[in-house]
Amino acid sequence: MTGYLEAEDRPGTFVPHTFDEHTVDLGEIRMNYAVAGAPSNPALLLIPGQTQSWWSYEPVMGPLAEHFHVHAVDLRGQGRSTWTPGRYTIDLFGGDLVRFIDLVIGRETLVGGLSSGGVLSAWLSAFAKPGQVRAALWEDPPLFACERTPAIGPGIGQAIGPLFACWHKWLGDQWSIGDWPGALCAMPTEIPMELLRGLAAMMPSDDAEAPDAGPPQNLREYDPEWARAFVTGAATASCDHAAMLARVRVPVLFTHHFRTVDHGTGRLIGASSDDQARRVREIVTAAGAPIEYRSFPDMPHSMHEHDPKRYVETLLEWVATLDRPQ
Repeated sequence: MTGYLEAEDRPGTFVPHTFDEHTVDLGEIRMNYAVAGAPSNPALLLIPGQTQSWWSYEPVMGPLAEHFHVHAVDLRGQGRSTWTPGRYTIDLFGGDLVRFIDLVIGRETLVGGLSSGGVLSAWLSAFAKPGQVRAALWEDPPLFACERTPAIGPGIGQAIGPLFACWHKWLGDQWSIGDWPGALCAMPTEIPMELLRGLAAMMPSDDAEAPDAGPPQNLREYDPEWARAFVTGAATASCDHAAMLARVRVPVLFTHHFRTVDHGTGRLIGASSDDQARRVREIVTAAGAPIEYRSFPDMPHSMHEHDPKRYVETLLEWVATLDRPQ
């Protein structure tokens, strides 16, 4: 499949949500998003992680709307935004967000992203236009760990990569295979046991659906080519993380959640290791940007979904420090 796919090309995929959805034409793609809060509030841009749509932020958008004009987006290849075969890279995702800030938000904004979205929050911290980003929350980002050959620590092949490879093998680019039962059957043999065990702590599921109920809604809205792009290194090849971090120029809050390294295999279970998080802080500090590090070793990967109250409190506490004299 080579043509771009819009939301209307995927009938029956989507479900209603609490907040109204909107679409903006960014040139190459149409980006879907939701908004909450008064325009007179400070702007906040929320960026979901891989396999997630904007509505993963629904648990926190209401409370955050009391303080911010909140925009939560679907990245290309996820949710109702355009699917772009062959064009999934960190730099392309970042360019989309720069245009979104220009065309939709139109002023300086606080940005926050989870996982791959956290890497994009770091990308915006380094490469957004001057005056676009006030400060950035990096929620459990796989900095270094989503690269094929990182400067420090395990890369994606020694982290979550086998799960992504399994999804792509059985689902295919743009769901061209779509064998969800096959994926479920293959997981115990194609995904290392230590990773399977760790995923229960990293990404606990509240779903009680039977295995034959079909893929969860977030995966239905996700182009599995994303998984291939990260496993092969195509998504990160043009964005060296050490070089990116050395260009960060705004205040940062880096939250680091559940992680462990399997002693037998060296496999990372989590978004980034302690050594990788330490190196992130060293590089950003050397670049002259303030970085606050908060460790939550018992927190699942997505704080905003699993502990919305803690997420909102953590964000607001940090934002309150931004205007204090240094």
